[in-house]
Formats: sequence, structure tokens, C-alpha cells
Amino acid sequence: MSLSFLSLRHYIKAGCIAVLLILPGLAKAQDAFSEFANLFTVPNNYVVRHTKQAPVIDGDVEDAVWQQAKWTADFQDIEGDLKPKPPLQTNVKILWDDSCLYVAARLYEPQVWATLSHHDDIIFRDNDFELFIDPANNTHNYYEIEVNALNTIFDLFLTRPYRNNTTAVTGWDTHGLRSAVKVQGTLNEAADIDKGWTVEMAIPIKSVTGGFGRANVKHGTVWRINFSRVEYDTRVVNGKYVKLQDTAGRDLPEHNWVWSNQGLINMHFPERWGYLFFSNHEADDVSFEMPYAEEQKRYLWLIYYKQKQWQQKHGEYAVSLKKLGIDSKVAVTGSNNELKLEATPHQFIAYITDTNTKQTYTINQDGLVQPKLTPKLK
Repeated sequence: MSLSFLSLRHYIKAGCIAVLLILPGLAKAQDAFSEFANLFTVPNNYVVRHTKQAPVIDGDVEDAVWQQAKWTADFQDIEGDLKPKPPLQTNVKILWDDSCLYVAARLYEPQVWATLSHHDDIIFRDNDFELFIDPANNTHNYYEIEVNALNTIFDLFLTRPYRNNTTAVTGWDTHGLRSAVKVQGTLNEAADIDKGWTVEMAIPIKSVTGGFGRANVKHGTVWRINFSRVEYDTRVVNGKYVKLQDTAGRDLPEHNWVWSNQGLINMHFPERWGYLFFSNHEADDVSFEMPYAEEQKRYLWLIYYKQKQWQQKHGEYAVSLKKLGIDSKVAVTGSNNELKLEATPHQFIAYITDTNTKQTYTINQDGLVQPKLTPKLK
């Protein structure tokens, strides 16, 4: 599948960061992040409990195993508070064991329909449910799985986001994936009113962690994850659901409702996804606390967004933090940190270092975030 075909939907779905970033000075900064305020809201988090008994994957999300997991808050518009609350409710539950991540979703829907029936059809052309997983929390080498009410799967792997000039690997399949859908009503029957549809998935942890070693998931492991629901406006024509179109005959844009808002219409900003915290406690006594490193990385993303803005305006990257209007010394949750930028017109790498612990994280022009490893002395 070509980049132009796959990314077109996601960039349109994005409004594209170019439009966002070239807006001149959105209010004078009272803090460093105000220019891109919608990209720096705090993502949601979910503490996923370990289960001794795996759920039966049959589309029933109300069975006994699922009672130990909590539903997420209702999905919101992908842009967050910039748009109204979705009129139809969507929620997710998650569990895990040593082999799989289990996902249950319920989508309230008075008109359940689906048309695409072949694996790796472009499922977002139907109403669908989608999940996105970045186990390494570095915005690279992440996974997307989509499903419609026919339980047709579209799964893909991305080495990096579309904004960084990549092509999705649509030939990748989630090895060992099991999924099921149950419709609370009648599929593709326009004459009645449905309640909605539910989804269950068992996603083998090894299938979404890569490499040759065993997946190292344990208590305290944190992944980035998000969930999306695509919903089209339709009307009934000759007993079938037909998407509404504009005066030029083009389908109206879909609605995008998500668990943790992206701040713009693009799911492929992995740094905006929610946090999934793995717990092995039987009791519901674990809460998520934002890691200090994640607070540090906010400054790296500020440099990244400002560099992309600078590149669009000047055709090259800025070679100093001063040109970007960013101070080199910052306080992160009360700790002193230093920022550093190394850049040429065509590439850059930025650093943030805790001046006490010397722990350093970096980001480059492709949005790859990773710790800087300190060589061991012999």
C-alpha cells in the first residue's frame, strides 16, 4: 500500500501539523508550552491488572473475567475540548497475563453496519474500532489494529509516524491475534434500532514487542496506547446505509472519537497517546504517577515542534536554541535540567540532561526519543 494512499487519510484526519505549526504566535507565552497548548495536555492513563484466567474471546464483554477490569472514561473528540462531546458512548477495558494483552470495547450505536470483509481491507472506510500500541514509548516501531462490526481486521506496523516520511507495513500481521465481535441488534438492518456492538481481542505480547528476546513485561512496565472510533454520518437508501456527501459528491469527513485526546486530528502522534501501566497486584491499589522522564521529554517535544515550524518557514532547521526562543536551562518538577541542540540545515538532535543525575534523553528530526547511554568505564 503506498504512502500517499495510507497517509492521505491520516493527514486529512490530522488537519496536518503544517497548518497547526505555521499559525503565528498563538498568544504570548506565559509558559514555554502555550504556543502548542493542545499538544501538551496530560494524556490519560490506565492501570491494567494481571488476570489469572484469560477471558474467552467471543465478543461478550460482560463475562466474569472482565468484572475485575474497569471501563475507561467515555471517549472524547480527537481534538479534545476543541470539539463537542461525542453523541455516542464508547469505552474500553484492558487485562493482561504473561502471554497476551486483552482488550474489550463497547460501542453504543443505533445503526450497526459494516461492508468490508477481507483481511487488510481499509477498515476505516467503515465505522470501526482502532487501537495503537507503542511498547517502547519512543514513537517508532509501533502497531495499529482496526476492526469493523464484521470482525474484519486491518493491522499494520509503522517504523515511524507518517509525518516523518514513512510507509506503513500493511503486510505485517498480528501473529496469534484472536478477535470477536458481538452485535447488540441486527447488523446491516436499517429497519430496526440497535444498541451497539462489542469487541474482544487477545493480542500476544510477543507479536507487538519485536526482537528475538522474550517480551519483558512485568509489574511497572509502561507502554503508550490509544484507542479510536471512526464514525460516519449516513442515511438509508433502498434499505442500505449510505455515507452523506458534500455538494461535490465526496464523502463527508468521518468523526474521530478517542480515549486520550490527540489535540489535533491525527492518531499518528504517538507522543500524545495515553499511558498503559502494567500491574500484577490482585487488589485495586495501584495508581499511575507520571514518570519524571516523561516530564523531561516534554521539553524535547517542544524543541521538535518548534524545529518543524522553523523548517517550514525557513526551509532548514534552526542551529541554536536561541533562534527557537528556548532557554537552555529549565526546571523539571523542581530539578535543574539543561537543554542542548546540535543541528545542520537538514537534521538535528536535541538533549535534555538532569544536572544532578546526568540522565540524558534525546530527540532527533524524525521524532525518535531515547535515553543517551553512558559508556561503562573498563
